[in-house]
Amino acid sequence: MLLTHRKLLQSKTIAIENDLRGTLRNFGLKVGMVGKVKFETRIKELIESVPDLAVLVEPLLIVRRVLREQIGILHRRLLAIVRDDDVCRRLMTTPGVGPVVALTYRATVDVPARFRNSKAVGAVFGLTPSQHQSGEIDRIGSISKCGDAMMRTMLFEAAQAMLMRSAKWWLKAWAMKIARHRGMKKAIVALARRLAVIMHRIWVDGTEFRWTREVAAA
Repeated sequence: MLLTHRKLLQSKTIAIENDLRGTLRNFGLKVGMVGKVKFETRIKELIESVPDLAVLVEPLLIVRRVLREQIGILHRRLLAIVRDDDVCRRLMTTPGVGPVVALTYRATVDVPARFRNSKAVGAVFGLTPSQHQSGEIDRIGSISKCGDAMMRTMLFEAAQAMLMRSAKWWLKAWAMKIARHRGMKKAIVALARRLAVIMHRIWVDGTEFRWTREVAAA
């Protein structure tokens, strides 16, 4: 519930920001690239000379401000849960996996023993290719996208975060090799699936992420 409510408030905040950008664009006012913290200040700068527009925009800015405050409250609760949870802390030793990804994985998997092996996790999260069979046709398609959409999104984001880091380790090298041969998009999907498997193994074994290939093989 904490994760879904946090996501809901985030989506509402983004919707308000997009609406404000679109509204101001209709009046020839461009918000441009601006961070979350300075977004409200930038909006007020643009509407300062248009009083009639300011009256209509101010209510949305107030709602956005309240939403961001409540998101902060939920996020602090999330961090407190993760801090006191041994499984989440071990999952976070995996590169690209932060508190939100760790807790989402913890809540989604719930009971790791219900999977016959770690490789089965990828299929349950919809990260394995779908297969289309009809007569003599047997074609491998895109990922099935079945299962929990939030968890799948979190794993995608974790995979992207790992690939953007400058550090080098065996798992990133494995993903980059796929990217060179099959493209970055498929590499991210493959890495997300691999992360799901590794995190399940970490949970079951009571271990942490292994940074070198030699230790991982052992």
